[in-house]
Amino acid sequence: MPEETALDATLLDLLACPQDKGPLLLVRDDAGAALLYNPRLRRAYPIENGIPVLLTDEARDVTDAEHTAFTAQHPGE
Repeated sequence: MPEETALDATLLDLLACPQDKGPLLLVRDDAGAALLYNPRLRRAYPIENGIPVLLTDEARDVTDAEHTAFTAQHPGE
């Protein structure tokens, strides 16, 4: 069962990508894991035990299919 991860909306608004300092989207991958996603750089940051891991070394590049799926979770952004 996927870990339930709820980030407070205020916290999410304050978080920024450590690479480009832009906003991040809260998304879920195919396995149901929550991630923070930067659609501009196509990089995903893990959330471990409810704590965002905003380290560039921990981020991963996403595939074109993942990018499409992640941005579809936030239409209009």
